[in-house]
Amino acid sequence: MSANDRSRDIGAFSAAPDDDMIVCRCEEVTKGEIRRAIYDGMFNVREVRRFLRCGMGLCQGQTCAKLVKAIIARELGISQGELEDAAGRAPARPIEMRIFASERGRDE
Repeated sequence: MSANDRSRDIGAFSAAPDDDMIVCRCEEVTKGEIRRAIYDGMFNVREVRRFLRCGMGLCQGQTCAKLVKAIIARELGISQGELEDAAGRAPARPIEMRIFASERGRDE
């Protein structure tokens, strides 16, 4: 079975003793929240990331991405190689218009 096979029944969610463990420190996402998302139908890293924001904090997934992927693979009963990594993006920051204006003035 592949990670995208949504017809499979993975059973009912049951709490685990370590569900309160923080996996994503930046966004304070626990293992239990990730596991719950999987049982709610999010079967890949991208979906879990968008729903829970794990991997979107200051470190951009440098500390939690592998852990999140391992949890998803374990819960789905597949290998981690079957899961695609989430696309990494540089954090965006607002820029004041005067900065653009001053840059334009230097180039001319």
